[in-house]
Amino acid sequence: MIDTPQIVRQNSMLAAMPIIFVFLWSTGFIGAKLGLPYIEPMTFLGVRFAICALIFLPVVFLTSTRWPDRWQDWFHIGFSGLLMHGGYLGFVFWAISLGVPAGTSALIAGIQPLIVAALAGFLLKETVSFRQWSGLLAGLCGVFLVVADKLSLGEGSVFGIFLSFLALFSIAFGTLYQKKYCSGMSLKSGNFIQFLVATLYFAVLAFLMEERTIVWSGELIFALGWLVLVLSLGAVSLLYLLLRRGAAATVSSLFFLVPPCTAVVAYILFDEKLSGYSFAGMAIVVLGVALVNMKSGKPVK
Repeated sequence: MIDTPQIVRQNSMLAAMPIIFVFLWSTGFIGAKLGLPYIEPMTFLGVRFAICALIFLPVVFLTSTRWPDRWQDWFHIGFSGLLMHGGYLGFVFWAISLGVPAGTSALIAGIQPLIVAALAGFLLKETVSFRQWSGLLAGLCGVFLVVADKLSLGEGSVFGIFLSFLALFSIAFGTLYQKKYCSGMSLKSGNFIQFLVATLYFAVLAFLMEERTIVWSGELIFALGWLVLVLSLGAVSLLYLLLRRGAAATVSSLFFLVPPCTAVVAYILFDEKLSGYSFAGMAIVVLGVALVNMKSGKPVK
Protein backbone atom coordinates (compact mmCIF):
# COMPACT_ATOMS: atom_id res chain seq x y z
CA MET A 1 0.00 0.00 0.00
CA ILE A 2 1.40 3.39 -1.03
CA ASP A 3 1.90 5.89 1.77
CA THR A 4 0.64 9.03 0.00
CA PRO A 5 1.69 11.57 2.70
CA GLN A 6 5.19 10.08 2.69
CA ILE A 7 5.43 10.38 -1.10
CA VAL A 8 4.25 14.00 -0.89
CA ARG A 9 6.91 14.75 1.74
CA GLN A 10 9.61 13.11 -0.37
CA ASN A 11 8.55 15.05 -3.48
CA SER A 12 8.48 18.28 -1.47
CA MET A 13 12.00 17.63 -0.18
CA LEU A 14 13.26 16.92 -3.71
CA ALA A 15 11.63 20.12 -4.99
CA ALA A 16 13.18 22.14 -2.16
CA MET A 17 16.73 20.81 -2.67
CA PRO A 18 17.69 23.24 -5.49
CA ILE A 19 16.33 26.25 -3.54
CA ILE A 20 18.20 25.27 -0.39
CA PHE A 21 21.38 24.62 -2.38
CA VAL A 22 21.32 28.06 -4.06
CA PHE A 23 20.89 29.87 -0.74
CA LEU A 24 23.59 27.87 1.04
CA TRP A 25 26.07 28.14 -1.84
CA SER A 26 25.61 31.91 -2.11
CA THR A 27 26.53 32.37 1.55
CA GLY A 28 30.01 31.02 0.83
CA PHE A 29 31.00 34.35 -0.73
CA ILE A 30 29.63 36.15 2.33
CA GLY A 31 31.52 33.85 4.68
CA ALA A 32 34.75 34.61 2.83
CA LYS A 33 34.17 38.36 3.09
CA LEU A 34 33.34 38.05 6.79
CA GLY A 35 36.37 35.96 7.79
CA LEU A 36 39.21 37.05 5.49
CA PRO A 37 40.06 40.28 7.36
CA TYR A 38 41.31 38.08 10.22
CA ILE A 39 43.10 35.25 8.38
CA GLU A 40 44.96 34.60 5.12
CA PRO A 41 42.97 32.77 2.42
CA MET A 42 44.94 29.50 2.12
CA THR A 43 45.28 29.25 5.90
CA PHE A 44 41.53 29.89 6.23
CA LEU A 45 40.69 27.10 3.80
CA GLY A 46 43.26 24.72 5.27
CA VAL A 47 41.74 25.10 8.74
CA ARG A 48 38.23 24.79 7.30
CA PHE A 49 38.86 21.50 5.50
CA ALA A 50 40.94 20.06 8.34
CA ILE A 51 37.90 20.53 10.61
CA CYS A 52 35.65 18.97 7.94
CA ALA A 53 37.93 15.92 7.68
CA LEU A 54 38.04 15.55 11.47
CA ILE A 55 34.23 15.72 11.67
CA PHE A 56 33.90 13.02 9.02
CA LEU A 57 36.61 10.78 10.52
CA PRO A 58 34.44 9.08 13.17
CA VAL A 59 31.49 8.96 10.79
CA VAL A 60 33.31 6.93 8.13
CA PHE A 61 35.09 4.61 10.57
CA LEU A 62 32.30 4.00 13.07
CA THR A 63 29.49 3.47 10.57
CA SER A 64 28.97 1.18 7.62
CA THR A 65 30.80 3.07 4.88
CA ARG A 66 31.36 1.95 1.30
CA TRP A 67 34.87 2.76 0.10
CA PRO A 68 35.99 2.94 -3.56
CA ASP A 69 36.80 -0.49 -4.98
CA ARG A 70 39.54 0.54 -7.43
CA TRP A 71 42.51 2.88 -7.14
CA GLN A 72 41.18 4.69 -10.22
CA ASP A 73 38.05 5.61 -8.25
CA TRP A 74 40.20 6.98 -5.42
CA PHE A 75 42.04 9.10 -7.97
CA HIS A 76 38.86 10.38 -9.63
CA ILE A 77 37.28 11.33 -6.28
CA GLY A 78 40.47 13.03 -5.08
CA PHE A 79 41.01 14.92 -8.33
CA SER A 80 37.38 16.05 -8.40
CA GLY A 81 37.79 17.34 -4.86
CA LEU A 82 40.93 19.17 -5.90
CA LEU A 83 38.95 20.95 -8.61
CA MET A 84 35.75 21.57 -6.63
CA HIS A 85 37.43 22.59 -3.37
CA GLY A 86 41.07 23.39 -4.09
CA GLY A 87 40.84 25.21 -7.40
CA TYR A 88 37.44 26.85 -7.09
CA LEU A 89 37.50 27.93 -3.45
CA GLY A 90 41.22 28.63 -3.42
CA PHE A 91 40.99 31.12 -6.27
CA VAL A 92 37.72 32.66 -4.99
CA PHE A 93 39.11 33.30 -1.50
CA TRP A 94 42.40 34.59 -2.91
CA ALA A 95 40.53 36.98 -5.23
CA ILE A 96 38.28 38.31 -2.44
CA SER A 97 41.34 38.77 -0.18
CA LEU A 98 42.80 41.02 -2.91
CA GLY A 99 39.73 43.26 -2.88
CA VAL A 100 37.45 41.69 -5.50
CA PRO A 101 33.88 42.26 -4.23
CA ALA A 102 31.90 39.17 -3.27
CA GLY A 103 29.24 40.11 -5.83
CA THR A 104 31.77 40.39 -8.65
CA SER A 105 33.34 37.05 -7.74
CA ALA A 106 29.86 35.52 -7.64
CA LEU A 107 29.10 37.00 -11.06
CA ILE A 108 32.15 35.45 -12.68
CA ALA A 109 31.48 32.07 -11.09
CA GLY A 110 27.87 32.40 -12.27
CA ILE A 111 29.00 32.16 -15.89
CA GLN A 112 29.97 28.50 -15.41
CA PRO A 113 26.63 27.03 -16.64
CA LEU A 114 27.47 28.25 -20.15
CA ILE A 115 30.80 26.44 -20.05
CA VAL A 116 29.21 23.30 -18.58
CA ALA A 117 26.41 23.36 -21.15
CA ALA A 118 28.87 23.82 -24.00
CA LEU A 119 31.02 20.90 -22.86
CA ALA A 120 28.33 18.58 -21.45
CA GLY A 121 27.31 17.35 -24.89
CA PHE A 122 30.89 16.58 -25.84
CA LEU A 123 32.07 15.03 -22.57
CA LEU A 124 28.87 13.55 -21.11
CA LYS A 125 26.80 12.96 -24.27
CA GLU A 126 24.03 15.18 -22.88
CA THR A 127 21.73 17.10 -25.23
CA VAL A 128 21.19 20.80 -24.54
CA SER A 129 18.06 22.07 -26.29
CA PHE A 130 17.52 25.44 -27.92
CA ARG A 131 15.16 26.37 -25.06
CA GLN A 132 17.83 25.52 -22.52
CA TRP A 133 20.44 27.57 -24.40
CA SER A 134 17.97 30.47 -24.39
CA GLY A 135 17.52 30.09 -20.64
CA LEU A 136 21.28 29.94 -20.07
CA LEU A 137 21.85 33.12 -22.08
CA ALA A 138 18.96 34.87 -20.33
CA GLY A 139 20.40 33.87 -16.97
CA LEU A 140 23.77 35.25 -17.97
CA CYS A 141 22.19 38.60 -18.93
CA GLY A 142 20.39 38.68 -15.59
CA VAL A 143 23.60 37.99 -13.70
CA PHE A 144 25.32 40.91 -15.41
CA LEU A 145 22.44 43.21 -14.51
CA VAL A 146 22.57 42.18 -10.84
CA VAL A 147 26.22 43.17 -10.42
CA ALA A 148 26.49 45.86 -13.11
CA ASP A 149 26.92 48.63 -10.55
CA LYS A 150 29.80 46.82 -8.84
CA LEU A 151 31.62 46.18 -12.11
CA SER A 152 31.17 49.77 -13.25
CA LEU A 153 33.05 50.93 -10.13
CA GLY A 154 36.12 48.94 -11.18
CA GLU A 155 36.56 47.42 -7.71
CA GLY A 156 39.29 44.83 -7.23
CA SER A 157 42.41 44.30 -9.35
CA VAL A 158 43.16 42.79 -12.73
CA PHE A 159 44.98 39.90 -11.06
CA GLY A 160 42.07 39.37 -8.68
CA ILE A 161 39.63 39.23 -11.61
CA PHE A 162 41.97 36.75 -13.33
CA LEU A 163 41.89 34.55 -10.22
CA SER A 164 38.08 34.67 -10.26
CA PHE A 165 38.10 33.37 -13.82
CA LEU A 166 40.45 30.56 -12.82
CA ALA A 167 37.91 29.68 -10.12
CA LEU A 168 35.18 29.70 -12.78
CA PHE A 169 36.97 27.20 -15.01
CA SER A 170 37.87 25.03 -12.04
CA ILE A 171 34.26 24.70 -10.83
CA ALA A 172 32.99 24.17 -14.40
CA PHE A 173 35.45 21.39 -15.16
CA GLY A 174 35.02 19.98 -11.66
CA THR A 175 31.24 19.77 -12.13
CA LEU A 176 31.66 17.80 -15.36
CA TYR A 177 34.36 15.58 -13.86
CA GLN A 178 32.24 14.85 -10.78
CA LYS A 179 29.23 13.99 -12.95
CA LYS A 180 31.25 11.74 -15.30
CA TYR A 181 33.46 9.83 -12.86
CA CYS A 182 32.09 10.22 -9.33
CA SER A 183 28.29 10.11 -9.56
CA GLY A 184 28.17 6.73 -7.84
CA MET A 185 30.54 7.54 -4.99
CA SER A 186 29.49 7.18 -1.36
CA LEU A 187 28.82 10.63 0.08
CA LYS A 188 30.52 9.64 3.34
CA SER A 189 33.76 8.15 2.03
CA GLY A 190 33.82 10.43 -1.02
CA ASN A 191 33.49 13.61 1.02
CA PHE A 192 36.12 12.40 3.48
CA ILE A 193 38.61 11.69 0.69
CA GLN A 194 37.98 15.08 -0.90
CA PHE A 195 38.22 16.95 2.41
CA LEU A 196 41.53 15.21 3.14
CA VAL A 197 42.92 16.08 -0.30
CA ALA A 198 41.79 19.71 0.10
CA THR A 199 43.38 19.92 3.56
CA LEU A 200 46.76 18.73 2.27
CA TYR A 201 46.54 21.02 -0.77
CA PHE A 202 45.78 24.17 1.23
CA ALA A 203 48.30 23.25 3.94
CA VAL A 204 51.07 23.14 1.33
CA LEU A 205 49.95 26.45 -0.20
CA ALA A 206 49.69 28.11 3.23
CA PHE A 207 53.27 27.12 4.11
CA LEU A 208 54.58 28.22 0.71
CA MET A 209 52.66 31.51 0.31
CA GLU A 210 51.56 32.84 3.70
CA GLU A 211 52.65 33.68 7.23
CA ARG A 212 49.72 31.65 8.64
CA THR A 213 48.72 34.38 11.10
CA ILE A 214 45.25 34.06 12.63
CA VAL A 215 43.48 36.84 14.55
CA TRP A 216 40.68 35.04 16.36
CA SER A 217 37.44 37.00 16.53
CA GLY A 218 33.73 36.38 16.76
CA GLU A 219 33.31 37.09 13.06
CA LEU A 220 36.04 34.62 12.09
CA ILE A 221 34.70 31.87 14.35
CA PHE A 222 31.17 32.35 12.99
CA ALA A 223 32.41 32.40 9.37
CA LEU A 224 34.54 29.29 9.93
CA GLY A 225 31.70 27.41 11.61
CA TRP A 226 29.24 28.40 8.89
CA LEU A 227 31.58 27.42 6.05
CA VAL A 228 32.39 24.08 7.66
CA LEU A 229 28.93 22.96 8.74
CA VAL A 230 26.66 24.64 6.21
CA LEU A 231 28.82 24.89 3.09
CA SER A 232 31.28 22.00 3.14
CA LEU A 233 29.01 19.48 4.86
CA GLY A 234 25.61 20.70 3.66
CA ALA A 235 25.80 22.51 0.32
CA VAL A 236 28.47 20.29 -1.23
CA SER A 237 26.53 17.13 -0.34
CA LEU A 238 23.42 18.69 -1.87
CA LEU A 239 25.36 19.52 -5.04
CA TYR A 240 26.53 15.92 -5.39
CA LEU A 241 23.00 14.64 -4.82
CA LEU A 242 21.66 17.02 -7.46
CA LEU A 243 24.37 15.95 -9.93
CA ARG A 244 23.49 12.32 -9.26
CA ARG A 245 19.80 12.98 -9.99
CA GLY A 246 20.02 15.46 -12.88
CA ALA A 247 21.97 16.42 -15.98
CA ALA A 248 25.09 18.47 -15.44
CA ALA A 249 23.87 21.41 -17.57
CA THR A 250 20.54 21.54 -15.70
CA VAL A 251 22.16 21.45 -12.26
CA SER A 252 24.75 24.03 -13.29
CA SER A 253 22.02 26.45 -14.32
CA LEU A 254 21.27 26.83 -10.59
CA PHE A 255 24.56 28.72 -10.25
CA PHE A 256 22.93 31.61 -12.15
CA LEU A 257 20.82 32.18 -9.02
CA VAL A 258 23.86 32.49 -6.75
CA PRO A 259 24.89 36.10 -7.60
CA PRO A 260 21.38 37.54 -7.00
CA CYS A 261 21.09 35.56 -3.76
CA THR A 262 24.56 36.75 -2.74
CA ALA A 263 23.49 40.33 -3.43
CA VAL A 264 20.43 39.94 -1.19
CA VAL A 265 22.42 38.40 1.67
CA ALA A 266 25.14 41.08 1.29
CA TYR A 267 22.43 43.75 1.49
CA ILE A 268 21.09 42.26 4.73
CA LEU A 269 24.49 41.73 6.39
CA PHE A 270 26.67 44.49 4.93
CA ASP A 271 24.07 47.06 3.79
CA GLU A 272 25.16 46.77 0.15
CA LYS A 273 22.54 48.61 -1.87
CA LEU A 274 20.36 46.93 -4.49
CA SER A 275 19.30 49.02 -7.49
CA GLY A 276 16.34 48.58 -9.78
CA TYR A 277 18.69 46.91 -12.27
CA SER A 278 19.52 44.30 -9.65
CA PHE A 279 15.89 43.41 -9.08
CA ALA A 280 15.28 43.25 -12.84
CA GLY A 281 18.32 41.02 -13.20
CA MET A 282 17.02 38.68 -10.50
CA ALA A 283 13.74 38.30 -12.36
CA ILE A 284 15.57 37.50 -15.61
CA VAL A 285 17.77 34.97 -13.82
CA VAL A 286 14.72 33.20 -12.38
CA LEU A 287 13.18 33.08 -15.86
CA GLY A 288 16.40 31.70 -17.33
CA VAL A 289 16.66 28.93 -14.75
CA ALA A 290 13.00 28.04 -15.32
CA LEU A 291 13.66 27.71 -19.06
CA VAL A 292 16.62 25.43 -18.43
CA ASN A 293 14.89 23.17 -15.92
CA MET A 294 11.31 22.88 -17.21
CA LYS A 295 10.41 19.62 -18.89
CA SER A 296 9.47 19.61 -22.54
CA GLY A 297 9.19 17.36 -25.50
CA LYS A 298 11.97 16.35 -27.86
CA PRO A 299 14.87 18.78 -27.64
CA VAL A 300 16.07 20.79 -30.57
CA LYS A 301 19.56 19.65 -31.54
